[in-house]
Amino acid sequence: MSSARRPATSRPTSRDVARDAGVSQATVSLVLGGKWRGRVSETTAGRVRDSVRELGYRPNLAARSLRLGDTRTALLVVPALTNEFFARVYTGAAAVAAEHDFGVVLYPSPDGTGPARDPFASSRTALDGVIASSMAADALGALRDAGLPLVMLDSDPGDAGAAAWVNLDIADGMRQVTEHLLGLGHRRFVHLASAVDTWTFTVRARAFHEALRAAPDATARTVTAALDVRAGTQAAEAVLAGPGPGPGPGPGPTAIVCDDDILAAGACKAVRRRGLRVPDDISVTGFDDLALATAVEPELTTVRLPAERVGRHGMEALLAVLDGRPAAQGDLPVRLVPRGSTAAARS
Repeated sequence: MSSARRPATSRPTSRDVARDAGVSQATVSLVLGGKWRGRVSETTAGRVRDSVRELGYRPNLAARSLRLGDTRTALLVVPALTNEFFARVYTGAAAVAAEHDFGVVLYPSPDGTGPARDPFASSRTALDGVIASSMAADALGALRDAGLPLVMLDSDPGDAGAAAWVNLDIADGMRQVTEHLLGLGHRRFVHLASAVDTWTFTVRARAFHEALRAAPDATARTVTAALDVRAGTQAAEAVLAGPGPGPGPGPGPTAIVCDDDILAAGACKAVRRRGLRVPDDISVTGFDDLALATAVEPELTTVRLPAERVGRHGMEALLAVLDGRPAAQGDLPVRLVPRGSTAAARS
């Protein structure tokens, strides 16, 4: 690689990168556009990236857009900005996008999981594709009507209209939770379920009840709550004050299985307000492994979701679709993280 460098006051060009790496400008364009695989060797691509980094080269995206008719911009639609999971999804998507000179615009849907409005007068004029996390495909009609490629994350793979899906093995996560509690001797359950009607929460509920079939003597009661600590606390307090989870009068639950960590934090508050202890009297589990899971005491047993990997795979899938390649298939694995909020069922 040449040691010659342009003066600091002169902005490096793709021609400078090509000269420094000892390749053609066409090769530089292939590498920077993420279209080099099968055309350029890994060694050559690495040499181009090294030259880009050492020269401080930044492509002129505006000029590129005029030339190629694209904007190198993806829209990431999420139900809310208040949930840490979506922030981590964005971090993963943005990291991959940066490697391919793409930008990512984060757009929280004004109506949560409801129909997302077109954030621009015409999405087609401003974007190359859309990635949507934890929403139904039919909630994205305004964006899909713009004719943009759509990649769905943590969403129903049966929905029509998406070019690719990236999902977590949510069902396996709930199976791991249930088997963990059954192994600790728990048989009287409350399922504190999210009141949000989306695919991911439907899967959690179904997997929980299917896993309980392994213990014919197990009983469960389901209550729903909005996704915030206060609502989770109120819902759990109400169920703890009522009859047990089984038919007719009987002892109360020994475990509360929550659809996410926020509801689990509320459940822990409710247990304490009833003068009981977690996990001595009642075990509590969460889902997601947010920062909140280790901020409460005792720390939550929960399911870790690789949110950044979801974002990375989502952006990679969109790039594949834009490039005319098949997107990678298969659900991302999740794993149970046992902590202090679960213990053997009280006798």
